[in-house]
Amino acid sequence: MGYLSKVSAKEYIHVPVLLTEVVNSLVTSKKGVYVDATYGRGGHSSQILGQLSAEACVVAIDRDTSAIDSAKLFAIKDPRLMPFHSLYSELEIVLERLGISSVEGILMDLGVSSPQLDDPERGFSFQTEGPLDMRMDQTINLTAHSWLNNASQDEIESILKELGDEKRGRQIAREIVRRRPLSTTVELSNVIVEVKGPKSLSNRRHPATKTFQALRMVVNSELEELSKGLKKAFECLSVGGRLVVVSFHSHEDRIVKSFFRELCGKGLSLPRKMPVQEELVVPKAKLIGGPIRPGQKEINQNPRARSAVMRVVEKIRSIES
Repeated sequence: MGYLSKVSAKEYIHVPVLLTEVVNSLVTSKKGVYVDATYGRGGHSSQILGQLSAEACVVAIDRDTSAIDSAKLFAIKDPRLMPFHSLYSELEIVLERLGISSVEGILMDLGVSSPQLDDPERGFSFQTEGPLDMRMDQTINLTAHSWLNNASQDEIESILKELGDEKRGRQIAREIVRRRPLSTTVELSNVIVEVKGPKSLSNRRHPATKTFQALRMVVNSELEELSKGLKKAFECLSVGGRLVVVSFHSHEDRIVKSFFRELCGKGLSLPRKMPVQEELVVPKAKLIGGPIRPGQKEINQNPRARSAVMRVVEKIRSIES
């Protein structure tokens, strides 16, 4: 996730969050293969390529076909970029098609991208009117509209509380069901504001933020995809390779933190005085520094960066060894 910097009447440059920190942590060699598992509009990929030799390459994958269209245009100018429309949990399949067994580094920049948020037709934002879509991959059938207008009140309440940390989840779910069918982002936003009251609009965060976040996450199966993607990404790393993950949500960050700690042999609860398999206790990775967050200057330029957390792990042992 980043912001769109306007450079002309029609042209925008996408500037990702923690750009310098990501590239410096990811690129450990000018040669080899790197993966940008969430291409977006190529802000990270272009900087990574700038650090690599002519023989190196970046495999760019994204579930959003608009992002891949953008990547294909970039690849015409720099053929070291290799775009694929794919989920990052399917990274192994993409690399197999390319005949690549392992890579030197993988980046996963989670959440919704600014181009997605800023396009009303994608339905991610409560700021402008658009259809209740919220699909990152527009080739799938499930939309926010179809889920919201068919889910039970209990299901809606559950995802609002679990994925959105929405304290008023029960009241919002009840009102959504009473007012269905809902078709647009503004209709849904208005329902939430009515439940929370007009004073909620004076808060720093819009009252619909948590509900929209929860809906987006359930439509795109984001937490399930993240858990699968982390495992596949680490399997695809060569020894010495790094996995860099930027998350924007507490649930995402907890999954990343827990997975990294497990790889490093930390936080395991093992029985005393009982034999255990070596693979359970020998670390497969090491943490590279602690969590990194944007500075105040970056947050001032891009308020969406305020919740970003970057974590980095380096593979020190193959899973098979």
